[in-house]
Amino acid sequence: MLRLFQGKATFRNLSRYSEMHEKRFSRWSRRAFDFTHFNARLLAHELPEAHERIAAIDASFMKKSGKHTEGLGYFYHSQAGKAEKGLEISLISLVDLNANTAYAIDARQTVDVEEQSRVDLYARHFREVAPALKKASIRYLAADSYYSKVKFIDAVCEQAFDLVGKLRIDADLYWLYPGDYKGCGRPKKYDGKVDIVSEKARFGYHLTLEGGVDLYSQVVYCKRFKRNLRVVLLHNRQKVKEGHALLFSTDAALDPVTILHYYKARFQIEFLFRDAKQYTGLMDCQARCKEAIQMHTNASLTALNLLKLEYRRQKQTTQETVISIASWKRKKFNQHLLLRLFDKLGLSGECEKIAQLFDEFSDYGTIAA
Repeated sequence: MLRLFQGKATFRNLSRYSEMHEKRFSRWSRRAFDFTHFNARLLAHELPEAHERIAAIDASFMKKSGKHTEGLGYFYHSQAGKAEKGLEISLISLVDLNANTAYAIDARQTVDVEEQSRVDLYARHFREVAPALKKASIRYLAADSYYSKVKFIDAVCEQAFDLVGKLRIDADLYWLYPGDYKGCGRPKKYDGKVDIVSEKARFGYHLTLEGGVDLYSQVVYCKRFKRNLRVVLLHNRQKVKEGHALLFSTDAALDPVTILHYYKARFQIEFLFRDAKQYTGLMDCQARCKEAIQMHTNASLTALNLLKLEYRRQKQTTQETVISIASWKRKKFNQHLLLRLFDKLGLSGECEKIAQLFDEFSDYGTIAA
């Protein structure tokens, strides 16, 4: 239903496109379903094993009216640039690097728990999804700077994963001592605190990216995380926008250019939020209990997975391509309407002329290829 409805994805509106009553949709939305297992099996079947893949995690704000919805609280809303009252979902996705496309694995509503921070909730979410990611041969998790916290990094590394993320430009980092042990006293481990501006020469230069951005890298010690990190320093030399950015990986042996590639690929998760909010009803849930909200959010994102994979199968490509979700929703609606008409008129899809009409009018109103 979430692939073809028109309007808002409420229980009453969804019932208009099926034989089922809205109360059935309401009851079924409270039932548990293992979307993690379903999405993992779906992607394992459809995506080529040879494709390189990573996981990405991020959270998104959802507007919600009313006062009695479970999980209602103040969450950061990036569009408004401040915390607002509403709901939040945490999403873990798989990113196909060869096709540069993200697919949802599991979404969880952020419901505050006493004596637990939201970082604890995100860490627990990752621990529960980690076994499915391991089966998909994923080792690296990409996240934005909010997740660069001790509790979350420890949770990722405990599950035998490595995190690719971003640090503050004034992060408390220390150079590793490169000298030999002199045989007297405690061996020296560190060689002073890292000053990015004045000690840039101590970073190893790798290459210059498009737009005049220099890439440097070095393995340093992070006092806060109590571990060595492979740090990638990006320096924009343009006079108008001169500045620095600091990426990192808990895998000290990871190639610096690969770290940059993984972090940039993390942004694909934002397109999942955008498309699900615009086309598959992510923001339309009117339920108040957390079970129904979680079912709705996962169903919305899984419908998006199915549309993307069906498009790739029809186009017979596994490489990077562009898909119009709006056109595919229109196509699914047209097909649903045609099948209902053919059924009422007693027409068979095996007839060549009927099959031609079905193919022709399936694309009615869609964007031309």
